[in-house]
Amino acid sequence: MMRHLRSLFDVSSSEIQDIFIETAKMKKSPRADGGLLAGKHIGLIFQKPSNRTRVSFEVGISQLGGRAIYLSPGEINLGVREAVPDVAKTLSRYLDGIVARVFRQADVEDLAKHGSIPVVNALSDMYHPCQALTDVFSIKERFGALKGLTMSYIGDGNNVGHSLIIAAAKVGMNVRMATPKGYEPDLEVVARAREFAKENGSEIILSNSPEEAAKGAQIFYTDVWVSMGEEAQLERRLKDFKNFQVNANLAALADKNYIFMHCLPAHRGQEVSADVMDDPVHSIVFDQAENRLHTQKAILKFLFLNKH
Repeated sequence: MMRHLRSLFDVSSSEIQDIFIETAKMKKSPRADGGLLAGKHIGLIFQKPSNRTRVSFEVGISQLGGRAIYLSPGEINLGVREAVPDVAKTLSRYLDGIVARVFRQADVEDLAKHGSIPVVNALSDMYHPCQALTDVFSIKERFGALKGLTMSYIGDGNNVGHSLIIAAAKVGMNVRMATPKGYEPDLEVVARAREFAKENGSEIILSNSPEEAAKGAQIFYTDVWVSMGEEAQLERRLKDFKNFQVNANLAALADKNYIFMHCLPAHRGQEVSADVMDDPVHSIVFDQAENRLHTQKAILKFLFLNKH
């Protein structure tokens, strides 16, 4: 059976731990699996601009011995220039895998459904699984054990939030998500994640109070208030989120050994204050950024070794 990473519902708790083991190995020895993708070509379908995602995947694929082929929005305008099923069927005749950074989760699903090669979701409107796996690996790297830790997620209940909820639930971490009213995460995603949390002895708490979410937390996490494609909502979002900044006052409520995380790009003075973002002791945002490379290589290895 072909394996994909459309969301973190595609991998089990034990498989996540296996990916983390491989991530640690790849970080220690970046060239150790240099022949894994030898002779293979991976298409990068990017409907959204990118810095970390594109560079980390291109470098990672190269380090694994493969070749990345970047396909820009102008070359493949999914669902407009050509139907997604047709793109999937055609590219499956040329490529060995697809990494898709798209606007709609439905496009990821269609690429996986109609193609015959592994598909990795590198971001959609609903999920960002590569980011969340990277984040939880980074937490494990800092604290050692994951079970029982509490993450305080402050901000928008978006694609990053959805994937973090699922990832945390599958490894036994608690999540307290504080969002402004009207910006809560998808309740179906939360309900499914809570099933895993129950199995692993953790909990997911939603609120509209950053202070409640912050108390005693070991991890602070936030994301931009205005994502790509939401620029028209800038003025309203800045008003709605003004009390949801991660700053020194909020950090004072957390565990004394807390870490601050952000998937980047960050806007200092909006979702996070500069002093928290750049704190040399507590902020690990650039460790996260580096770990995208190692985690995504481990994901590719997992998919290509388990694709049948």
